[in-house]
Amino acid sequence: MAFVEPVTLSARGIELVPLALAHEDGLRAAAADGELWNLRVTSVPEPENTRAYIEAALAMREQGQRFAFAVLEQASGTVLGTTSYHDILPAVKRVEIGYTWYAQRCQRTHINTTCKLLLLTHAFEQLSCHVVGWRTDNFNHASQRAIERLGARKDGVIRGHALRRDGTIRDTVMYSLRSGEWPEVRAQLLYLLNRPRRQEARHAD
Repeated sequence: MAFVEPVTLSARGIELVPLALAHEDGLRAAAADGELWNLRVTSVPEPENTRAYIEAALAMREQGQRFAFAVLEQASGTVLGTTSYHDILPAVKRVEIGYTWYAQRCQRTHINTTCKLLLLTHAFEQLSCHVVGWRTDNFNHASQRAIERLGARKDGVIRGHALRRDGTIRDTVMYSLRSGEWPEVRAQLLYLLNRPRRQEARHAD
Protein backbone atom coordinates (compact mmCIF):
# COMPACT_ATOMS: atom_id res chain seq x y z
CA MET A 1 0.00 0.00 0.00
CA ALA A 2 1.33 3.45 -0.95
CA PHE A 3 2.18 5.87 1.84
CA VAL A 4 0.06 8.56 0.15
CA GLU A 5 -3.23 7.06 -1.00
CA PRO A 6 -5.61 8.84 -3.40
CA VAL A 7 -7.63 11.40 -1.47
CA THR A 8 -9.70 14.52 -2.13
CA LEU A 9 -9.20 17.46 0.23
CA SER A 10 -11.46 20.50 0.38
CA ALA A 11 -12.08 23.70 2.34
CA ARG A 12 -13.19 27.29 1.73
CA GLY A 13 -14.34 26.68 -1.83
CA ILE A 14 -11.08 24.99 -2.86
CA GLU A 15 -10.72 21.30 -3.70
CA LEU A 16 -7.56 19.23 -4.18
CA VAL A 17 -8.13 16.15 -6.30
CA PRO A 18 -5.61 13.62 -7.66
CA LEU A 19 -4.11 15.04 -10.84
CA ALA A 20 -5.25 13.18 -13.95
CA LEU A 21 -4.97 13.46 -17.74
CA ALA A 22 -8.53 14.80 -17.71
CA HIS A 23 -7.12 18.00 -16.17
CA GLU A 24 -4.91 18.74 -19.18
CA ASP A 25 -7.04 21.49 -20.73
CA GLY A 26 -7.76 23.11 -17.39
CA LEU A 27 -4.12 23.06 -16.36
CA ARG A 28 -3.06 24.55 -19.69
CA ALA A 29 -5.61 27.35 -19.26
CA ALA A 30 -4.42 28.03 -15.71
CA ALA A 31 -0.81 28.35 -16.87
CA ALA A 32 -1.88 30.64 -19.70
CA ASP A 33 -3.24 33.11 -17.15
CA GLY A 34 -0.02 35.07 -16.75
CA GLU A 35 2.00 32.88 -19.18
CA LEU A 36 3.56 31.30 -16.13
CA TRP A 37 5.95 29.11 -18.13
CA ASN A 38 8.00 32.25 -18.76
CA LEU A 39 8.91 32.47 -15.07
CA ARG A 40 12.56 31.45 -14.90
CA VAL A 41 12.49 30.07 -11.37
CA THR A 42 9.49 27.71 -11.63
CA SER A 43 8.63 24.50 -13.48
CA VAL A 44 5.27 25.50 -15.03
CA PRO A 45 4.89 23.63 -18.34
CA GLU A 46 4.61 25.34 -21.71
CA PRO A 47 1.18 24.74 -23.33
CA GLU A 48 2.50 22.04 -25.64
CA ASN A 49 4.15 20.24 -22.71
CA THR A 50 1.15 20.12 -20.39
CA ARG A 51 0.24 16.50 -21.14
CA ALA A 52 3.86 15.36 -20.69
CA TYR A 53 3.95 17.26 -17.38
CA ILE A 54 0.92 15.33 -16.13
CA GLU A 55 2.26 12.02 -17.45
CA ALA A 56 5.54 12.61 -15.61
CA ALA A 57 3.63 13.32 -12.39
CA LEU A 58 1.60 10.12 -12.81
CA ALA A 59 4.76 8.08 -13.43
CA MET A 60 6.27 9.47 -10.24
CA ARG A 61 3.06 8.51 -8.40
CA GLU A 62 3.44 4.93 -9.60
CA GLN A 63 7.00 4.95 -8.26
CA GLY A 64 5.83 6.29 -4.89
CA GLN A 65 7.92 9.46 -5.26
CA ARG A 66 5.26 12.10 -5.82
CA PHE A 67 1.52 12.56 -5.45
CA ALA A 68 0.21 15.46 -7.54
CA PHE A 69 -3.10 17.25 -7.04
CA ALA A 70 -5.13 19.50 -9.30
CA VAL A 71 -6.32 22.59 -7.43
CA LEU A 72 -9.95 23.26 -8.33
CA GLU A 73 -12.56 25.90 -7.65
CA GLN A 74 -15.08 23.67 -5.92
CA ALA A 75 -18.24 25.35 -7.22
CA SER A 76 -17.30 25.31 -10.92
CA GLY A 77 -14.63 22.61 -11.16
CA THR A 78 -12.29 25.11 -12.83
CA VAL A 79 -8.62 24.13 -12.57
CA LEU A 80 -6.70 26.87 -10.74
CA GLY A 81 -3.28 25.21 -10.59
CA THR A 82 -1.50 22.24 -9.08
CA THR A 83 0.49 21.17 -6.02
CA SER A 84 2.15 17.94 -4.90
CA TYR A 85 3.57 15.87 -2.13
CA HIS A 86 7.02 14.79 -3.33
CA ASP A 87 10.24 13.21 -2.13
CA ILE A 88 7.99 10.90 -0.12
CA LEU A 89 9.95 8.90 2.47
CA PRO A 90 7.63 6.41 4.19
CA ALA A 91 10.36 4.93 6.42
CA VAL A 92 10.88 8.23 8.22
CA LYS A 93 7.36 9.58 7.61
CA ARG A 94 8.47 12.63 5.69
CA VAL A 95 7.00 14.35 2.65
CA GLU A 96 7.77 17.61 0.90
CA ILE A 97 5.26 20.01 -0.61
CA GLY A 98 6.11 21.51 -3.97
CA TYR A 99 5.52 21.63 -7.72
CA THR A 100 3.07 24.35 -6.67
CA TRP A 101 1.72 27.01 -9.01
CA TYR A 102 -1.54 28.85 -9.59
CA ALA A 103 -3.11 30.94 -12.33
CA GLN A 104 -2.08 34.56 -12.00
CA ARG A 105 -5.57 35.63 -10.90
CA CYS A 106 -5.31 33.26 -7.92
CA GLN A 107 -2.11 34.75 -6.59
CA ARG A 108 -2.34 37.10 -3.61
CA THR A 109 -5.56 35.39 -2.51
CA HIS A 110 -6.44 32.85 0.18
CA ILE A 111 -5.89 29.93 -2.20
CA ASN A 112 -2.26 29.12 -1.39
CA THR A 113 -2.83 29.30 2.37
CA THR A 114 -5.94 27.12 2.06
CA CYS A 115 -4.05 24.52 0.02
CA LYS A 116 -1.17 24.46 2.48
CA LEU A 117 -3.57 24.08 5.40
CA LEU A 118 -5.21 21.10 3.66
CA LEU A 119 -1.91 19.45 2.76
CA LEU A 120 -0.31 20.00 6.15
CA THR A 121 -3.39 18.79 8.02
CA HIS A 122 -3.46 15.61 5.94
CA ALA A 123 0.28 15.06 6.29
CA PHE A 124 0.45 15.50 10.06
CA GLU A 125 -2.98 14.26 11.15
CA GLN A 126 -3.73 11.46 8.68
CA LEU A 127 -0.31 10.33 7.43
CA SER A 128 1.32 10.93 10.87
CA CYS A 129 4.34 12.59 9.26
CA HIS A 130 7.21 13.62 11.51
CA VAL A 131 8.44 16.28 9.09
CA VAL A 132 7.08 18.19 6.09
CA GLY A 133 9.62 19.94 3.87
CA TRP A 134 9.82 22.50 1.08
CA ARG A 135 12.51 23.44 -1.41
CA THR A 136 12.70 26.39 -3.76
CA ASP A 137 15.02 28.27 -6.09
CA ASN A 138 17.36 30.69 -4.34
CA PHE A 139 16.10 33.46 -6.64
CA ASN A 140 12.42 32.68 -6.02
CA HIS A 141 12.10 35.21 -3.22
CA ALA A 142 8.29 35.27 -3.40
CA SER A 143 8.19 31.52 -2.77
CA GLN A 144 10.62 31.84 0.13
CA ARG A 145 8.48 34.55 1.75
CA ALA A 146 5.35 32.46 1.30
CA ILE A 147 6.96 29.37 2.84
CA GLU A 148 8.28 31.39 5.76
CA ARG A 149 4.84 32.88 6.33
CA LEU A 150 3.57 29.33 6.85
CA GLY A 151 5.90 29.00 9.83
CA ALA A 152 8.46 26.67 8.26
CA ARG A 153 12.10 26.83 9.37
CA LYS A 154 14.94 27.40 6.94
CA ASP A 155 17.27 24.38 7.05
CA GLY A 156 19.91 25.72 4.70
CA VAL A 157 20.95 26.05 1.08
CA ILE A 158 22.17 23.25 -1.21
CA ARG A 159 24.55 24.94 -3.61
CA GLY A 160 24.73 23.93 -7.27
CA HIS A 161 21.79 21.60 -6.75
CA ALA A 162 19.63 21.50 -9.89
CA LEU A 163 19.21 22.74 -13.44
CA ARG A 164 16.75 25.48 -14.28
CA ARG A 165 14.76 25.37 -17.50
CA ASP A 166 17.18 27.87 -19.07
CA GLY A 167 20.15 25.59 -18.40
CA THR A 168 21.61 27.56 -15.51
CA ILE A 169 22.35 25.78 -12.23
CA ARG A 170 20.38 26.85 -9.19
CA ASP A 171 21.03 26.80 -5.48
CA THR A 172 18.10 25.22 -3.59
CA VAL A 173 16.76 26.69 -0.35
CA MET A 174 15.43 23.99 2.01
CA TYR A 175 12.73 24.44 4.66
CA SER A 176 10.95 22.10 7.06
CA LEU A 177 8.24 21.89 9.68
CA ARG A 178 8.23 19.27 12.44
CA SER A 179 5.13 17.64 13.86
CA GLY A 180 5.61 19.29 17.24
CA GLU A 181 5.42 22.70 15.55
CA TRP A 182 2.23 21.89 13.68
CA PRO A 183 -0.38 22.97 16.30
CA GLU A 184 1.00 26.51 16.45
CA VAL A 185 1.35 26.72 12.67
CA ARG A 186 -2.20 25.43 12.22
CA ALA A 187 -3.50 28.12 14.56
CA GLN A 188 -1.61 30.79 12.62
CA LEU A 189 -2.89 29.59 9.25
CA LEU A 190 -6.47 29.62 10.51
CA TYR A 191 -5.92 33.12 11.89
CA LEU A 192 -4.64 34.31 8.50
CA LEU A 193 -7.55 32.73 6.66
CA ASN A 194 -10.12 34.21 9.02
CA ARG A 195 -8.83 37.78 8.73
CA PRO A 196 -11.01 39.97 6.49
CA ARG A 197 -9.67 41.06 3.09
CA ARG A 198 -6.29 39.49 3.68
CA GLN A 199 -3.54 39.44 1.06
CA GLU A 200 -0.81 36.85 0.66
CA ALA A 201 2.49 36.64 -1.14
CA ARG A 202 2.67 35.44 -4.72
CA HIS A 203 3.81 31.85 -4.66
CA ALA A 204 5.18 29.29 -7.06
CA ASP A 205 7.80 26.66 -6.40
